[in-house]
Amino acid sequence: MYSDLLHITTLLHILQVVIASDATVVPNRVNFDLHNQFVLPVAEDQLPLTAAYPTPPSEPPAISLKTRPITVYRPKSLDPHEHARLRSLLHAETEPIEWEQKVVSGPDIEDRHTLSQLARMTANAYQLPGHKNWYDLDPSWDVNTSFPFGWDNDEDGFRGHVFTSRDRSTVVLSIKGTTLQGPTSKKDKLNDNLLFSCCCARVDFSWTFSTVCDCYSWSALHQRCDDTCLSKALIQDSLFYSTGVKLVKDVIFLYPFADIWLVGHSLGGSLASLLGSTFGLPAVAFEAPGERMAANRLHLPLPPPIGGSSRPPVPITHVYHNADPIPQGACTGIASPCAQGGYALETRCHLGKSIVYDTVQKLGWHVDLRKHVIKEVILEVLDLQDGWPDEDGNEWDVPVAREEEDCVDCFKWEFGDYKKDKDG
Repeated sequence: MYSDLLHITTLLHILQVVIASDATVVPNRVNFDLHNQFVLPVAEDQLPLTAAYPTPPSEPPAISLKTRPITVYRPKSLDPHEHARLRSLLHAETEPIEWEQKVVSGPDIEDRHTLSQLARMTANAYQLPGHKNWYDLDPSWDVNTSFPFGWDNDEDGFRGHVFTSRDRSTVVLSIKGTTLQGPTSKKDKLNDNLLFSCCCARVDFSWTFSTVCDCYSWSALHQRCDDTCLSKALIQDSLFYSTGVKLVKDVIFLYPFADIWLVGHSLGGSLASLLGSTFGLPAVAFEAPGERMAANRLHLPLPPPIGGSSRPPVPITHVYHNADPIPQGACTGIASPCAQGGYALETRCHLGKSIVYDTVQKLGWHVDLRKHVIKEVILEVLDLQDGWPDEDGNEWDVPVAREEEDCVDCFKWEFGDYKKDKDG
């Protein structure tokens, strides 16, 4: 299990952790490195949702990642936070949460190079160092060493890598997304369909044999789904969110003085967002399905809106382009390639803010599932040196991050306590 691996690494890290200091000044750059030797085999049939792609080309030396101060809101204690979540989920009862405001060092999402490097960390979550698809971030990195998690048990599913800065001030937890063919594929698909479908992955009447829960309520005129049933379906141990909560707690224990960031692609990006929202940790998600509805169904207690915003102030940034149908909730319907592969990725509303690259207009791309691959995002979008125009004609290295206002998921469905009414 991943937790055993992390506890083993405690012995290797203990001296580094003890001498680490809690910096009072937020740095504006961090240098990342890999350490702790784990030489593990990787199956050749491991094909991520990004599909197979050629070996990344040799790249020039990378500069440091840029950081900036970020205000986050965290629960004062994690145990009452989880108790409140479960009380809401199981008993539909609310419980007050105490939040504390902190200023931490987070990634500079307006910096092109920083986003590109975080995307490379995200791509590396799909394989181990030494694999042909591993991206080197800097010549000082040792590709034969890493800090992986979840790779010692093929059935766990939840896996990726932990990257640290050389001074141990910053830790990046990179979470793997969906693998189409490989030992984690079954659990990946289960999590995709539980988190991002409108109702148990029931695309239409022909999908009754492959739904992931029994929350659909038949109606001759309407598509109805039972809210209570959906929430209970997300409690099961096979859900990656629960596994991720335990992992983040272990990482916080290992690095009590470090700034912790989360990153991921696709399913991994949405998990990074949900976990970042839970712990008040900065997260950057690439090409991720909308996770706002999943947060509601998980009954995540979130900090209350501030200022003129109607959304909770979570430190989440989504990065995607408009030729990818998955983050836009456009790979839907029985004839879609997602449905043909057994995936019901129907949600489109995201937490936090979103950076959307207009690749349809600027690059002439058509909406195509093949543009979901992380390689396309890195080499063709994030590494592009041209500016990206906004609606006013101004050009930016990185498009402006904005909240997704007036976004509605699954508007064709009706949600309520239909099974309770029927049983009563």
